[in-house]
Amino acid sequence: MTWMNLDDQIRRYFGTSNLASVPPEALAAGIEHMKVDLGLTQDRGERFALWTLLHTLGSAPDLDVVFKTEADREAARNLMDLLQGESGA
Repeated sequence: MTWMNLDDQIRRYFGTSNLASVPPEALAAGIEHMKVDLGLTQDRGERFALWTLLHTLGSAPDLDVVFKTEADREAARNLMDLLQGESGA
């Protein structure tokens, strides 16, 4: 499994680590690029990193579409629970 740094991914897809400075059109284009890459990659770590970033941006595909194994889907659910707990929602 490949380990990925989410800050690096944000810079890769949006050209900056400050998402607040990304114009709406560039944000939409970066999200679309991530979705294409998510569909193409077979690396579990890269898939999880891309899905995580898409999830934080409110654009993640359904778990059963992205993750082949129940273990990966459960890991994603755990992440969603953790993030929801941090946001107080």
